[in-house]
Order: sequence, then C-alpha cells, then structure tokens
Amino acid sequence: MRFDLITLFPEMFSAVRDQGVCGRAHARGLWSLETWNPRDFTTDVHRTVDDRPYGGGPGMVMLAEPLALAVEAAREARLRAGIDRPDRPVPVVLLSPAGRTHDQARAQHGAQGSGAILICGRYEGIDQRFIDRLVDEEVSLGDFVLSGGELGAMILMDSMVRLLPGVLHDAESAIQDSFNPALSGLLDSPHYTRPEVWRGQSVPESLLSGHHARIAVWRREQSLALTVARRPDLIDRARSAGALDARDEQVLDRARGARDEPARDQGPDDAV
Repeated sequence: MRFDLITLFPEMFSAVRDQGVCGRAHARGLWSLETWNPRDFTTDVHRTVDDRPYGGGPGMVMLAEPLALAVEAAREARLRAGIDRPDRPVPVVLLSPAGRTHDQARAQHGAQGSGAILICGRYEGIDQRFIDRLVDEEVSLGDFVLSGGELGAMILMDSMVRLLPGVLHDAESAIQDSFNPALSGLLDSPHYTRPEVWRGQSVPESLLSGHHARIAVWRREQSLALTVARRPDLIDRARSAGALDARDEQVLDRARGARDEPARDQGPDDAV
C-alpha cells in the first residue's frame, strides 16, 4: 500500500510516517508514503499556487494547474514502481467538507486496496475545474472545517494502515474495534487493566471470573448499553441489518429502562 500526498506542507506527514504503530509498519515496509508539493510544479519566480476567486469574496483559491501536474507526476511514479496498472489507476481523493463521511467500513475497504492519491487543500478552496476533471472521490471526517487537508489525510491513512495484516501485534485488536462488524457495528465495551482496585474502584467481577463465556456476555451487554446511550443511531443500523437477536433486545430494553427511570426524590436522610 502506498499513499501519495499532494500537499504544501510535506513535513507534516513525518508524524504518521515515523511515529507509533504506523511508523513501525512503515519502517517494516508494510506501506509507503510519498509527498508532492504543488509549488514544485509552478513556472513563476514566486512559485504561486493560489489566486483571488472570480466573483470576489474572502480568501484565495488553489490553482488547478499545479495540482493537476502534481497528480499526474504521482500517477506516473506509481506506474513506474509497479504499484498501479494503467487500466486500474489508484483513486484520487480530496479531503473536503462536501465529501461522504469516512467510517470504519470505508477504512476496511481501503485497507484492501493499493492506497490512494490524497489531495490536501488549503486556503478558501480549490478550483472546481480540477475537482471535476481529476478527483474521483471526496471524503469528509465530519461536520467541521480544518485549516487544511493534511490532518484529515493523516487520520484517513492511519485508519487504513492499522488494518493491514501484520501491523498490529494482535490481529484480534482490530476485530474488537468500535464499529467493527464483529461487534455488529456497535461501540466497544469498556476496558480495564491492573491494578484490580484503583482509587477505590474495582474491576467488574465478570472480567475477573476467568469464564470466557461469561466475559463475552458481559462485554456484549456493555457494548449494547453504551451504544444505546451514546450512539442510538448505530443500534438502529444494526437492527436494520439483522445483527441484533432477542437477547440483545432484552438487554437494550433493560438499558433504556434504567436510563428513563426517574431519580428518587432526595429526603433529609439522603443529604451529603
């Protein structure tokens, strides 16, 4: 897997290339990263990559030609390296608020491919003609705006790279991720480690039992309760997909009942 980044700030990507899980995987050759600065594809002495928007308005707009030349150079380099085939070019992806929201399913799909050319925009936006001609897909991380696409691209890469075989020390870790199909797309259950008692709080007894079936039931119940409390939309999605059984529905009913039960009025003897 290889990612080619079209970016004005290539030095930012050392964070994902050299650090943590992704950094170790990069050092082992499980994935690679190349950067292409649009300024290197300009022809004027100032290396101009932006200009004022037609129609007026605030900010500047990134020029189409330097971006297009950078993408074409990345495509040619990938072909020379044998990563892509002429009849199956890698997708060109723009980090954009107008894009489809990235999620775990998309990360898993991306992890099965050969990577992508990621466009990291800056300023007020990018000339729409470049988007229309060269961008295959627009991806958003949510309903908020960043100063540029670099941070979003790093998140996108991390979400895919960690799913590659051999990246995580324990392959089961990815299976237990929130949103994973193994969890019916729900949130993961809470986790605990040593010491057994920390500042007066004990680890749930079920996790100390050593009984694998009991632990699995506890984790499923906690996953359902947490999801219905924090992300009920994921419950609806799992139910529509047929991923919830009768026992799950009983757990959800109990969780809703506990949540909706009115608090007992505090009497004089309850005062702290």
